[in-house]
Amino acid sequence: MKNTLIALAVALSVQAGAAALPVPPAPDLSATAYLLLDFNSGTTLAAKDADRRIEPASLTKLMTAYLTFQALKDGRIKMDQQFTVSEKGWRTEGSRMFLDPKKPASVSDMIKGMIVQSGNDACVTLAEAIAGTEETFAGMMNQQAARLGMKHTHFMNSTGLPDPQHYTTARDLGILAAAIIRDFPQHYPIYSMRDFRYNNISQPNRNLLLYRDPQVDGMKTGHTDSAGYCLVASKRDGQRRVLSVVLGTDSDVTRANESARLLGYGMQFFDVPKLFAARQPVSQVKVYKGASNTVPVGFDTDQYVAVAKGASARLQKQVLLKPHLTAPVVAGQVVGSIKLSVDGQPLAELPLKVLTAVPEAGFFGRSVDSVKLWFN
Repeated sequence: MKNTLIALAVALSVQAGAAALPVPPAPDLSATAYLLLDFNSGTTLAAKDADRRIEPASLTKLMTAYLTFQALKDGRIKMDQQFTVSEKGWRTEGSRMFLDPKKPASVSDMIKGMIVQSGNDACVTLAEAIAGTEETFAGMMNQQAARLGMKHTHFMNSTGLPDPQHYTTARDLGILAAAIIRDFPQHYPIYSMRDFRYNNISQPNRNLLLYRDPQVDGMKTGHTDSAGYCLVASKRDGQRRVLSVVLGTDSDVTRANESARLLGYGMQFFDVPKLFAARQPVSQVKVYKGASNTVPVGFDTDQYVAVAKGASARLQKQVLLKPHLTAPVVAGQVVGSIKLSVDGQPLAELPLKVLTAVPEAGFFGRSVDSVKLWFN
């Protein structure tokens, strides 16, 4: 379950004299809106106006990249496949990788041009290669946004050039950034490239944190006059990863500084222990009228929880299960939950799911269990 920390001072602070550090308020950033997300648990660690509608500028290219990676996965395009920039792509204003209309470029190069150089010409060319037209591609972007749960997002183009109907939120951008890392880890290292050279023109990555902090490995900058300076950044320390979304700052330096403050806050004041492994039984539930008398329950994915630094040892877990099930039982069926708390303060509730299906027993087995259920 993806959780949101509510009332940090209550949920994550610990009693005086305890070993854990109290969690201070999140830093007050010079930004229109921001979000700090723990990647493993999906927990929002800090936020300001995270659901406020904003102009995404070149952060739009996170979705353009997601659909490009999906097209590669599906075999609709290939890394070594080459496409020539169209008249529309070549004339698209804003940042570019300087595609040559007389010379085709590989998908591999255009992906780097899109991510590292923020090339609008690369975005339009990839969009047309995948969907035929940029307008059709924008429709695909909106469909994918809906599938990911980006409830307050609408795209009109692949580049992020301003349009009244082109908008998103800090929360939705956090969802998208996490999805790229989760769904396409093989392509994610491109976001850490500090520069890229194409057509004899070298351009640096505009994410200043890549040069300052070796633990920062992505992700994407954005800027227009109306959107301000924006940055989605990711920082990793061992198995931990935090994502920040900082929107509407006044300069490229400010967006880097404020993002660094937010990422540091997430790393410094929180622990995120792994509680349960994917597909590993947590408990057993009694099954009536089934081919098996019990069924294992657990989680589809690894389960993490964010707690105050040093408070992991005092996590309390309460398992709540249905007293019995009646076959047939379907894999993935929710049959209970685990409630988590620290020092008596509720923290999260994780839904327990059936790990293996249980079909119905034969006539005799069902009859015997019918009698047992009647007495129970």
